[in-house]
Amino acid sequence: MKLTKFTNLERESIASKLKTTWFDLVIIGGGITGAGILLDAASRGMKVALIEKGDFASGTSSKSTKLIHGGLRYLKQFDFWLVKEVGSERAIVHKLAPHLVIPEKMLLPLIENGNYGKWLTSIGLKVYDILANVDEEDERKMLDKKEALDVEPLLPEKILKGAGYYAEYRTDDARLTLENIKTSLQYNSVPVNYTNVTGFLYENEKVSGLKAQDEITGEKYEIRSKLVVNATGPWVDEIRDKNHSKKGKQLHLTKGVHLVFPHRKLPVKQSVYFDVPDGRMIFAIPRGKITYVGTTDTNYHNDKNNIDVDTTDAIYLITAVNNMFPGIHLTMEDVISSWAGLRPLIHEEGKSPSELSRKDEIFISGSGLISIAGGKLTGYRKMAERTVNTVARQLEDNFNIKTKKCKTEKIGLNGGPWLNYKEVNDYINQLKSRVKPYGFSDYTCWYLTGVYGKQTEEILSLFNKLDAEDNDTKLILAELHFCIRYELINTPLDFFIRRTGRMYFDIDSVNKYTEAVLKEYKSVFNADDEMIDKFRKEIQAEIIKHSKISD
Repeated sequence: MKLTKFTNLERESIASKLKTTWFDLVIIGGGITGAGILLDAASRGMKVALIEKGDFASGTSSKSTKLIHGGLRYLKQFDFWLVKEVGSERAIVHKLAPHLVIPEKMLLPLIENGNYGKWLTSIGLKVYDILANVDEEDERKMLDKKEALDVEPLLPEKILKGAGYYAEYRTDDARLTLENIKTSLQYNSVPVNYTNVTGFLYENEKVSGLKAQDEITGEKYEIRSKLVVNATGPWVDEIRDKNHSKKGKQLHLTKGVHLVFPHRKLPVKQSVYFDVPDGRMIFAIPRGKITYVGTTDTNYHNDKNNIDVDTTDAIYLITAVNNMFPGIHLTMEDVISSWAGLRPLIHEEGKSPSELSRKDEIFISGSGLISIAGGKLTGYRKMAERTVNTVARQLEDNFNIKTKKCKTEKIGLNGGPWLNYKEVNDYINQLKSRVKPYGFSDYTCWYLTGVYGKQTEEILSLFNKLDAEDNDTKLILAELHFCIRYELINTPLDFFIRRTGRMYFDIDSVNKYTEAVLKEYKSVFNADDEMIDKFRKEIQAEIIKHSKISD
């Protein structure tokens, strides 16, 4: 497997390409939508750049429920088109990256006076299977009370009537975003993070590029492009504002909160999707050492760059869990980490947050700015295809440039190739025996494969070249070197949050290895003590933010 160097140690070279190339397309926004558009456009032969004001996936795309799911709840809204599309898409995305998009059985408990009755659930799940074109092994089963308790003994025996048992897929949203970006490098794309849009360039009253500022070096420069796509999620309207085109439909932001508990505190045997009295549905998802719970869905009007988990959010989720699992008695003190993100939905008058459509829409301004808004993580590839089809039509109509058709359905993402998830499991088992002499746990093998796939081989190669006081420290430093060389990290927080997910799923390791990571970072980037102290304070502030609930 060939890896393409992608490092901030060569940031000047990236900036030079941005300044000297006349692109067919520049994408604003480095979340999953922008990343999907980047890979689609680049693989069709377009000259494409992407700029992101923070780190890749630093907005919504690292703060979802981390499921590639078929949208079962949209059946209740009779949104059959959405269920069919995202159901088909999850199977495609699983094939593109089976180490990142992992089959996950989901239990849907049926309780007295609950939102779902047994008969309607059975029919609904069957329709879901048909619309989503589910494989036979993943088709739904209906369980009686005893069978449901056998599958999940924590369920409320007194009010339990049975359960639906069906298939979804678990993912790491930030890694999925990043691997789309890294895969696009094979097609000569030019993506960069920590670069802000300060304005637009115009020619004959049409957008012809961007004014940009590097947030690391402070350098200001212009990027010339035939077309520009605004894929900034919650910031779509701000970019439209800079283009003086914020007219007509606008965004409606809602906040989704997730809490993380040690698995021993919430020891569910597999994922559970359960209802709460207000009609919403909540997931409890085991993942390695932890179980996470979410999500909420409330209107949001505050700072988009600093979204807190507050006491009201936490109490809502903890109460819901304690009600569904009566033997569990979670408290605020049991929360070890958390995250809160925004859903950039399209506003519809008179609808509650949960009633708003998750469909995506494309807006084209009078000056030619193409904006994509709405949508779901699961549908990112199709959203990208629709957006790039729009770009392709404009390139042909306005610039006489013909491009290829979408082929991302067949482009495996970095970390492979794999034929199926069985191959992933076989690799994990083989890895266990290979690293046994180093004393690594089974969890470490599962973690490395789930995060990096077969790129784990490069990490092990780096591991063998490093010196450290113990093998666990040496391994995390090998990960750090890999992310510096191939994943454009700029700060240690990029590494701890979005490259490895440790801030969410293994926060103890962030505390444990902060100093080792800072020391290595200082050496590689030749950073001064002042910068390292700044990073240390940022890491501690993030640990507090994620592990302490605000009032």
